[in-house]
Amino acid sequence: MPITKGRRAMLLAAGVMLPLPVLTGCSSDDDGPPPPAAWDIAAAPRAGTTGTGTLRWAVDAMPTTLNAFSKTADTGTERIAGAVLPSLYTLDARGRPQRNGDYLASADVTSSDPKQVVVYKLNPKAVWSDGRPLGVEDFQAQWRALRGTDDKYGTARNAGYDRIAKVEPGDKAHEVKVTFAKPYTDWRSLFTPLYPKSVMGNPAVFSAAASKGLAVGAGPFMVRQVSDNSVTLVRNPRWWGDRARLSRMVFQAVPAEKRAQALVAGQLDLAEVDPATARRIRATAPGKQAAGADQGSSAPGKAGAPEPSTGGRQTAGAQGGATGDTDKNRSRNRALSGFTLRKALDPAYTQLALNGTKGPLADERVRRAVARAIDRKALAKAVLKPMGLPSEPLGNHLLMAGQPGYKDHSGALGDPDKNAAQSLLADAGWRAGGTGSRQKALDGKTDDRGRPHSAPTATETDTATEGTSGTPSETASQSASGTESATASSERSAGTESGTTSGTASGTASSERSAGAAPAAGDAGRSGRLGEAAVVRKKGRPLVLRFVLPDDQAGAQLSTVGRRIARMLEKIGVRTEITKVSGESYFRDHIATGDYDLALYSWPASAYPATDARPIYAKPQPAADGSLVVEQNYTRVGTDQIDQLFDQALSELDGGASRSLVSRADARIWAAAGSIPLYQRPQLIAMRKGLVNAGAFGFATPHYQDIGFRR
Repeated sequence: MPITKGRRAMLLAAGVMLPLPVLTGCSSDDDGPPPPAAWDIAAAPRAGTTGTGTLRWAVDAMPTTLNAFSKTADTGTERIAGAVLPSLYTLDARGRPQRNGDYLASADVTSSDPKQVVVYKLNPKAVWSDGRPLGVEDFQAQWRALRGTDDKYGTARNAGYDRIAKVEPGDKAHEVKVTFAKPYTDWRSLFTPLYPKSVMGNPAVFSAAASKGLAVGAGPFMVRQVSDNSVTLVRNPRWWGDRARLSRMVFQAVPAEKRAQALVAGQLDLAEVDPATARRIRATAPGKQAAGADQGSSAPGKAGAPEPSTGGRQTAGAQGGATGDTDKNRSRNRALSGFTLRKALDPAYTQLALNGTKGPLADERVRRAVARAIDRKALAKAVLKPMGLPSEPLGNHLLMAGQPGYKDHSGALGDPDKNAAQSLLADAGWRAGGTGSRQKALDGKTDDRGRPHSAPTATETDTATEGTSGTPSETASQSASGTESATASSERSAGTESGTTSGTASGTASSERSAGAAPAAGDAGRSGRLGEAAVVRKKGRPLVLRFVLPDDQAGAQLSTVGRRIARMLEKIGVRTEITKVSGESYFRDHIATGDYDLALYSWPASAYPATDARPIYAKPQPAADGSLVVEQNYTRVGTDQIDQLFDQALSELDGGASRSLVSRADARIWAAAGSIPLYQRPQLIAMRKGLVNAGAFGFATPHYQDIGFRR
């Protein structure tokens, strides 16, 4: 379902200035097919399914609420709401809103002057599960709850609803007329999901009742039971559309680190997995060697990082000489052979964030230099190619590849260029050798071993143990309010990163070593070496940036990407101090508070960037008490021009003109060099064989009533 609240930040495996380029037309046709890897669904006719069965679908944690507009809502909340509540508009594989005929016969802007007016004509068959028709009372209750005038509701956001002047019955039966006080381009994002007036009409019910379940719904499914670790949905007997092919769906809370074990134990049918589990599933596919190496891709001819197979021909000793271990591996492989892997580019991206509020990065020239030193292509290739996914870096903050209006605006910054980066540093006063008298005297000289004098590489400080086993994944979802959510949904896998850990950053540094001492794959041989450039200095002080990363199993890939970035910065004389902190405290205590210089985290994409992206890139404003209001702009980098372009895009009712303004805003975000998109994350889905019309949905809204098991 489309993201209709403020976008939540997620940790992932992973995720500029020159003259702005002249912006030309979009690089993609609005009516074209989805790009490669936009989605990967096992499509099948409804008639080919059994028409019964239970689907067990993994979520990262039990939703604390079933109210998608609550501050504590997570991706589990959104999945369940999509199955049991009206979605007036759904998304296709390219992230384009599509009118949902189950609920809407039509929806049109009938007037734009003097006021924008939208008339919704509801499907006369659409009824709530208590028998009451969907109607204007539900629209009115949702508008009043979400417009931001009543603090008792404490909503995650009121974007769009705050622009509505009134909601009233239309001129004909089953019509709802919505009049806007200000034009709103993203009006299709409103009233999805639509809650009954019994939930939205009372602040106490809004805040509390949905946490215990939803007594009334209007989807192909309805909530039957909420337990400590699962939510069970059953067919809605009053559903007027195509009958659900499943008897029930159970959303089961299974943390990312326990996902593979649950699959092997036969406890799940559909689950997002990390790269290690994905490789194991691929290794069991027909045609794969029973022993040897997994080639890192499900596509023929693709090669990736090999992983020793645990197939049946494995010799005793390969697992420490224990026959019992070999038997366990055979059993695990037999269990995983019952699954297929579906993979797509997730509608979310990993970025390198540069904190522009203090220190060297407050200077735009230094931020640009850091950005010009980063080889985004190499990072994207390292994460995506082993998964057999397109490995082009993302060139846009606001749109994913394939979305209408997508264009690569990284040219606003420029290609990776060591010399250009060093020139920017020099212009900002950071030069090799600096101006300190002692360093100046040593410049160009060698020590008693013939090595050039230079500052040592910055140390890597771990606040928790290093070397967790398991495969990188990344996430920790962040609610729109800036506090860390308890779930970490869509970020597992090398870029599908997910999972949060309990605990807070504690303890003393367990190890200190040079930033290059723990090489990433492909960097063998550089371990322990100084970077290629002498450290740059200003007034004798070396340029060292504090790079904060999460230290947990879910953040392992982030650490790998972070070390690669550290090596890239070494080449221009910039040192990094990699600081590992607890995954639980990463967002709450570091990103949200600005306690970092560099960081890696990601944002989900949106079908409505003019609305959802504005708070992420809005210029921070001083509050009355002297603090800084950053909304969701955790890099603290923004400009008045960017804000103005978003405001104009939000009020432009012509879709093409609005996209053009969003495009211009993105180019200026690149130019400000506060956020550097690296790549879209992989979405890796383990799916039980025989399950159809499910998989890696990408942007697309699941058609829950069509999901089923093959006959």
